[in-house]
Amino acid sequence: MSTSNVSWFDRLRLSFVSPALPQMRLGPDKSSQNPVMMQFFTWEAQHPSLSWWKHFESEVPRLAELGITQVWLPPPNKAMKGKKSQGYDAYDLWDIGEFDQKGSIPTKWGTREELLEACSAARQNNIGVIIDAVLNHKLGADRSETFSAVPVDPKNRLRALEREREIRGWTAFDFPGRQGKYSGLKWTHEHFTGLDWDGLTQTSGIFRISSKGHKGWSTRVDTELGNYDYLLGIDIDHRHPAVRDDLHAWGSWILDVTGGSGFRLDAIKHIDRSFLLEFIQRTRGAPNRERLFVVSEYWTADLQKMLPSIREFQGQTAFFDTPLHENFHQASKSGSSYDLRRILDNSLVAIRPGDAVTFVDNHDTQIGQSLESWVGTNFKVQAYALILLRCDGFPCVFYGDLYPNQECFDEATSDKIRQLLIARKTFAYGLLKDYFMHRNCVGFVRMGDSEHPGCVVVMSNELPAFGCVASALMQRCAR
Repeated sequence: MSTSNVSWFDRLRLSFVSPALPQMRLGPDKSSQNPVMMQFFTWEAQHPSLSWWKHFESEVPRLAELGITQVWLPPPNKAMKGKKSQGYDAYDLWDIGEFDQKGSIPTKWGTREELLEACSAARQNNIGVIIDAVLNHKLGADRSETFSAVPVDPKNRLRALEREREIRGWTAFDFPGRQGKYSGLKWTHEHFTGLDWDGLTQTSGIFRISSKGHKGWSTRVDTELGNYDYLLGIDIDHRHPAVRDDLHAWGSWILDVTGGSGFRLDAIKHIDRSFLLEFIQRTRGAPNRERLFVVSEYWTADLQKMLPSIREFQGQTAFFDTPLHENFHQASKSGSSYDLRRILDNSLVAIRPGDAVTFVDNHDTQIGQSLESWVGTNFKVQAYALILLRCDGFPCVFYGDLYPNQECFDEATSDKIRQLLIARKTFAYGLLKDYFMHRNCVGFVRMGDSEHPGCVVVMSNELPAFGCVASALMQRCAR
């Protein structure tokens, strides 16, 4: 039971777009098991004795037992801060822990060899590996250059604050440690659209590069702040032929090398949509990649703002259901005053279940992070029950909620999420019937199928049962 502010006209236009998930491989072929995705890292993830890739490899059998069929790994590329970087400050996509660059050969996560061994172990256990593709920007240039640029208003990137002038920026990427292996492209200011630092005046801001041959900001991006092409670092110009060729080649190469089963596309609000659509289509065009999994990060709590991208990508990518996450966050903050009958309202899974990758929390929503919107322990288990035990969407479980860590772990919550994962694998099949009748206590039934008995799920947010387990009653449901 849910309501939506999506108009009938928008629903009509969406009806002409095929849903993404049915076209993708979410789990082993010919398997009737419910598929589940897992994000295998937190923002400050580290293991006390193993590299992260070795840690992942050691956990693969246990993940398979829990029913995990896809694992989203952190960005494998070398980044600006070397071993201290999560990978989102991307320096060299072609260096996955192989070359002595940025102060080390390994990335924060480990070496190339360790990554490939972990990916092989995952495949042997019928778990696909999702590559986190950071295609929006670069950081950590090897040299600075002088060129023309226009300072723009950070709140309206279409408004110039000054006339064109000369600036100096860190925009030359030579990758000396790699010496042209895999890719010969050396990046300069001609491959970028903007940056946030002028070395001549020692001032920060947003500068649109305007030297000869530059086309300005891409118009095929989100319109927030006038034009949201620029996010951070040195912004890549995805209209440049050499850039497109290099990134297309990398997409195929990283899947070939790792045996990866798909991509998580980072920060797509800021990337030229025509490039991204071509990137997905060309990568899928390779043999045996027709059902390549792709999910995109378009961060907004407003479902209406997400719809144009869903239409434009033509069913080529799924999307993280950030509006649903926001509902979970608000339910967590509001406690028993939150009306559980509205928990699915204005979510992607409610209006386009075939496009929705559902999640409760991730590395960006952790306390202290840029998109902090943490779902507390008072509603965490209920939220996981809603994504794991219902039939709509493709659920993603967060490492920080399942594994011990120093950032956000709660043992009691972890134990219950593991129970819910087993319930999804064993019981949560068949038709769905909702009983969303009371503001503080709702439930639903999975009717089961010929191989699985089904389950009944009841949850509450009312004191004194606040934080009660969203109970999956492991019993055959009355038919």
